[in-house]
Amino acid sequence: MAPGPDRLAISLLASPAAAGLARTLAKPRLHKWGATHIMDDVFLVASELINNAIKETPGELILFRLSREEPFLTVAVWDSSPRRPYVRRPPNAAEGGLDISPGSWDDNGGWGLPIVTALAVDCGCGKDPRGGKWVWARLKP
Repeated sequence: MAPGPDRLAISLLASPAAAGLARTLAKPRLHKWGATHIMDDVFLVASELINNAIKETPGELILFRLSREEPFLTVAVWDSSPRRPYVRRPPNAAEGGLDISPGSWDDNGGWGLPIVTALAVDCGCGKDPRGGKWVWARLKP
């Protein structure tokens, strides 16, 4: 389906700048749709899904879609990897499971998909018939 007034679809390079670019381009669309009250949730979900795609396919093409399908907003990200996302058990901060040493500061992951599932009314992953997969989350404004 082609981009239209109720859909934003962009190709991105799977790089550290991708999530920020997607958020920047999504912001005016969310304003137009009157969905600024859930902008932070949309941005967080988009960032998590994009960052997972970057980890799977660094330096390759990924696709980002934001669409309005009443009564929902859907955030979807495509990457060329056939591997389905999985929930990794996050470290238990209460049990001292976080490694806050300078060399490991960014290695305390595992929170992304649980955050997405907490914010979304529905989410999932599906194979694309042309290859790769779409990972998506539906939010209710």
